Amino acid sequence: MQPAKISLPYFDLVLERLAAGDAQVQQIFGNHVHWGYWENPAQADGSVVDFVAAAEQLTQRVYSAAGVKDSTRLLDVGCGFGGTIASLNEKFQNMDLIGLNIDARQLAIAKQQVQHRNNNQIEFVEGDACRLPFPDASFDIVLAVECIFHFPSRVDFFREVKRVLRPGGRLAISDFVPISLVYPFHPFLAKFGDYLVTSTYGRVNTEFSIDDYEKLAKVSGFSLTFKEDITENTLPTYPVVRNLFEQIGRMDSVVVTGMIELLSRLELLRYLVLSFTIC
Repeated sequence: MQPAKISLPYFDLVLERLAAGDAQVQQIFGNHVHWGYWENPAQADGSVVDFVAAAEQLTQRVYSAAGVKDSTRLLDVGCGFGGTIASLNEKFQNMDLIGLNIDARQLAIAKQQVQHRNNNQIEFVEGDACRLPFPDASFDIVLAVECIFHFPSRVDFFREVKRVLRPGGRLAISDFVPISLVYPFHPFLAKFGDYLVTSTYGRVNTEFSIDDYEKLAKVSGFSLTFKEDITENTLPTYPVVRNLFEQIGRMDSVVVTGMIELLSRLELLRYLVLSFTIC
C-alpha cells in the first residue's frame, strides 16, 4: 500500500529552486532541511557556510542523544534528502542505515547523494511514519529530526516505533514544543497564523507540550531519558531563512518565519531534543 500524500510546500519550494539550479538553495538545503545548532549563538555570522555547519551540528546533537554507536541498525524517519544518514555514514561503521520518507522526490535525491562507506549498508524507503513498513523488533534506534510535527499522530508514531524497536531500543527526536501557558491562547493564535504556517511549512502541529510527551512515553512503554532545550542555540537560523525567503519574493513566508522566531525569543515556543528508551 502506498503512503498517503501530504502537502509539503516548504519542500516544494526547495525542490523547485534546486531544479532551477539555485546555487544558494543547493548550498543551504542540499543536505539538511532543518534548523541549525550553534554552541555559541553570539558567534553566528549569518553566512551560508556558517548555517550549513550549524545544521550538521543539530543533526549530530539529535543522534548523539540516542547514543548511536558502531554496528547499529538505525531508522531515520522523515529523512529528507538523506543528510542525517550521510552524517552517520561518515562517522560510524558496520551500520545498517535506513531512511524513510513519505515523499518520493526527496528519496530520489537522497539515493543519488548518499553512497555507502565504512562498511555501512544504506537503504531509502518510501513510507508513512505512522504505519512503518518494517517487521517487529527490527531496529536498535529510531530518529525523527525536526519532522514529528508533520505526522498525522504522535500517538500512532510512538506506537509504531515501540513495535519496530528491539528491547532496550531508543527513539530520539527534535521538536518545537510550546510552554503550557500558551495553550489558552492557541485558538486565537491559530485563527491568525494557521493559514500562513500551512502555506509555508505544510501541516504543523505544535500543540504538544513536554507534559504531553511524558504522558505519551508512559502509555507507549517508553521512559523519557534525555531532555535538552536548545532554543537559544537555534535562534541564528531565523535570519538566514528569512533572508532566503526575501530573495525569492516569498514575503508571506518571511512573516510566518518571523512569527515563529518571535515566539521562540519570547520563550513561548521551545526547541527540544528528546530521547526515549523502551522500558
